[in-house]
Amino acid sequence: MAKKFRTVKVEMKINAPAERVWEAMVLDYGEISNFSPYIYTSEYTNGSLKGELGAERKCNFNEKGTQWSKERIAEIDNENMVMRNVVLDGAKLPLNFDNSQAFYRVKDNGDGTSTASYEFQFRTKPAFLGIIAKGGFKKQLSGTLVGLKHYIETGERVTGGTDKYKEIKKKYPKATIIKT
Repeated sequence: MAKKFRTVKVEMKINAPAERVWEAMVLDYGEISNFSPYIYTSEYTNGSLKGELGAERKCNFNEKGTQWSKERIAEIDNENMVMRNVVLDGAKLPLNFDNSQAFYRVKDNGDGTSTASYEFQFRTKPAFLGIIAKGGFKKQLSGTLVGLKHYIETGERVTGGTDKYKEIKKKYPKATIIKT
């Protein structure tokens, strides 16, 4: 990331072992649509069919597939449960793709629960959209963690384009937004 960027970081406690959260969040990399209420479909596009270095996926943010992102795992540390995901390309997204990346982290809380977090570092194109986009990214990342919690704790999918997220979001605490 060569230029100054904005950061959004959110986290949420999940009632499941860290290994299970890591599996759903990272190792099933191409299946993010199982728990993100903002992603209609997702699929592997290149590399491994599991979350490992170099794996790529495409995420569609609407039913027609006209708003999408293509992403790749650029770094992964399974032992410490940290993954760096880079945005390679996209359509109808206000991102500078050379300066947008996310860190996925899972921490074992030592009591059978874990804490999942997303940290998204980004620049917008044009740059002045950064302030507006930051609010939208907070909402999306927070909602995705609620969906992840529900998916892991119940097995029910929370996919974009369904009413599942509207139904469940009041049942769970909001994700914690970390000041950056």
